[in-house]
Amino acid sequence: MHSYRLLYHSLAFVALLLLASVLACTGKGASSKAGGRDVHDAQKGSVSRTVLLLPLGTFSKPDALRLQQRLQAVCGSVRLLPSEPLPRSAWYAPRQRFRADSLIHQMARRARPGEVYIGVTDRDISSTKNGIADWGIMGLGYRPGPACVVSTFRLHNRSRQEEFFKVAIHELGHTVGLPHCPVRTCFMRDAEGRNPTGEEKEFCAGCRSRLIAQGWRL
Repeated sequence: MHSYRLLYHSLAFVALLLLASVLACTGKGASSKAGGRDVHDAQKGSVSRTVLLLPLGTFSKPDALRLQQRLQAVCGSVRLLPSEPLPRSAWYAPRQRFRADSLIHQMARRARPGEVYIGVTDRDISSTKNGIADWGIMGLGYRPGPACVVSTFRLHNRSRQEEFFKVAIHELGHTVGLPHCPVRTCFMRDAEGRNPTGEEKEFCAGCRSRLIAQGWRL
């Protein structure tokens, strides 16, 4: 009888050790740290999205390829789509330009989960702003949203490529939820009716950390 008790207690002890080992392994996988953040939480908060770069109208293919390369270094997966005509439904005849909000809506309807469209054009675009029915802009992106649009029309020729990248990265920042930033040198600053890209240097620390949490490589 005594030997059976010893055997019973020994088996129970071994079972407890095995259970503790399993629980320890499970807990370790869920709470491992990366840079001070829980890996599980970081993966849950980040959204891996494919950026679909859509040239509209007569937009230059070399310019589209250059933008694709620069965005890939920051946003990850960027697919360059075949060029499409600018939709006539977005045309605003009184000011001879295209409505950015209409362009965004048409791209947003096509976006599937995990995709964000960025339309690029060399034509003038506009939106309603501060009570003005049709205000010319460099770009527009809803916060958050599956689409944005940017234009080279209002950019300076001498630094057009650099300015275009800054406007594009700004609007993509809106699509993942970033608001305008008060830091004057941040890519997310408000243009306030002009072209401030010459003063923009990088994402500020606050915007940078939020974008890294979304999976951006900064």
